[in-house]
Order: sequence, then structure tokens, then C-alpha cells
Amino acid sequence: MKATSLLAAIVLAGVSLHAAAADNCTVRIKANDAMQYDIKTATVSASCPTVTIELTHTGKMPVAAMGHNVVVSQTVLYDAIARDGLKAGAAAGYLMKNDSRVIGATAMIGGGQNAKATFPGSRLKPGGDYAFYCTFPGHATLMRGKLVVVK
Repeated sequence: MKATSLLAAIVLAGVSLHAAAADNCTVRIKANDAMQYDIKTATVSASCPTVTIELTHTGKMPVAAMGHNVVVSQTVLYDAIARDGLKAGAAAGYLMKNDSRVIGATAMIGGGQNAKATFPGSRLKPGGDYAFYCTFPGHATLMRGKLVVVK
């Protein structure tokens, strides 16, 4: 009897942990002066009406020297979006204005700053191939991760 109760408790705990992970609608990312995000993979639920990206720049360097943002798109588009961001320039936060390929993006920030962006969860499909990355010049190859969308 005790073994059955223990097994049931373990199963229920696992189910509730999975449910909490599956309902995650906010991605929190920290970036530093060494051109690094603190995570390589983030998971969100396809059931999220809105997805929020929260970026914290833990470094000290100003935006002009070591700016960071978080851009979300289909993985196959990340290189073209980052390249076009260079053309857009610093005044545009290294991101083309109203770029329909971008699913969501935070503002470009410097050390000690925070940024938040939201976008409709309906723009993400379970099993889709999505990336998050920084479009500051030269950062996208190092500051890049995978966004996993689960049912």
C-alpha cells in the first residue's frame, strides 16, 4: 500500500511539474558584456495567448559599445534579419522597422538596463523551428538560442 501511494505521489508531482513548464508564457534572458546569453534554449507553450520576452543586461558597458536585444524568428531567417539589421543601423536598434519576418523583439539595451517585449502566442506553432538572437553587429553568431514551442 505504501509503495502504491508513493508511486502515485511521484506521478502526480511529475504531471504538475510538466503542466507548469507547459504553461510558461514568459522567457527571461540575461545578457552580459562577454556577448553571452545565460540560456541556450527556452520553452513556451503553444497555448499562451501572449508570449513575453524579458531581457536583463547584467553588464556595465553602454548600448553603443555592447548593446543587446532579443529577436525571435524562424531559425532559417535569423541570418538575413541580422544582416538587414546592420543596414538599419544603430538608430533603428539594428532591426529593420516593421520587419514581417520578426515574430517579436525587445529594444536594444546597454549594461544595467532591462527590456520587455510581447507578441501573440499564435505566431508560434508547436514543433516549429524558432531562434532567439541579438542583432547588435557581430553578436548573432554567438548570442543565439533555440525557442521550443510545446503543446
